[in-house]
Amino acid sequence: MDNQVNSIYSQAKAAMEELLKAAALAPGQLVVVGCSTSEVRGEHIGSAGSEQVACAILGGLREACASAAVRLAVQCCEHLNRAIVVERTVMQSLNLEQVSVVPVPKAGGALAAQAMHDFEDAVVVETICAHAGLDIGSTLIGMHIKRVAVPVRLSQKYVGQAFVTAAKTRPKLIGGARAVYQLL
Repeated sequence: MDNQVNSIYSQAKAAMEELLKAAALAPGQLVVVGCSTSEVRGEHIGSAGSEQVACAILGGLREACASAAVRLAVQCCEHLNRAIVVERTVMQSLNLEQVSVVPVPKAGGALAAQAMHDFEDAVVVETICAHAGLDIGSTLIGMHIKRVAVPVRLSQKYVGQAFVTAAKTRPKLIGGARAVYQLL
């Protein structure tokens, strides 16, 4: 299992690094991750969560985000209405409202529970608007990404056995035929 866990760590880190490069996030911007450790293990979502897999994934994600000075948010599962685990400093700087719940592997998901344990002064908020997102195992993170989401094709298509979907965002294009979208 150690080789498999090391591989999962490396795959998660590589996927996040690739997304961060494609999204060109500025330091301090926010990336959201949703993850089913069950899917990473090749099982049905919500059926076989793993603390060991969550630890490996979160380690890889945090290392990649730290290198880019980007802030990480982790989405809970549907049992907690897809609430978000962030560090208190993120909540305060974005003026988010804290909710009262503690994610655990069977209600929140293994990755969210691990984030509650590993993040410095972790809190749970109901919603965010991230600048980019990584979805490991079809957990549906779209509700937490700014408009307009733009799909990012990653070469790292899987973490373990879970398919990875990524998105970056761009400002809305408004106006009509005479609108200019880049400074001349």
